[in-house]
Amino acid sequence: MLLMSICYVMGLWFVGLEFALPIGAIAGVLVFVPYLGMGIGLILATLAALLQFQGWSGLIPVWIVFGVGQLLENMVLTPWLVGNRIGLHPVLVIFALLTFGQLFGFVGLLLALPTSAVLLVWLRHVRKQYLESTLYNS
Repeated sequence: MLLMSICYVMGLWFVGLEFALPIGAIAGVLVFVPYLGMGIGLILATLAALLQFQGWSGLIPVWIVFGVGQLLENMVLTPWLVGNRIGLHPVLVIFALLTFGQLFGFVGLLLALPTSAVLLVWLRHVRKQYLESTLYNS
């Protein structure tokens, strides 16, 4: 949440939005609920940009900031942070989310990481047992 708040505040400040700090902070704090932080932040930033710039020229950079923020969160920060927590490589986190989401929809997204973590622990256990077995040592 802190990293996304900084990203949104800096991006909005860079494009010249006057209310960059409160909008970026709100968007960053609400990212713990998927798409809520980006959605609320985008709505607030769009309204503020319309009032400040009064045209499309100010809206497009604001939308780009939120697009880049969403990409950064989904493709870099979440896999990296979640992968470190549960012991999965970031690429494996992305693969698990994509696979389970495609196969089982929203429920698959909820179950992807816990199931992958359990599978990883089980595979480590099986490998350890195999390395200690007589089949391996012979």
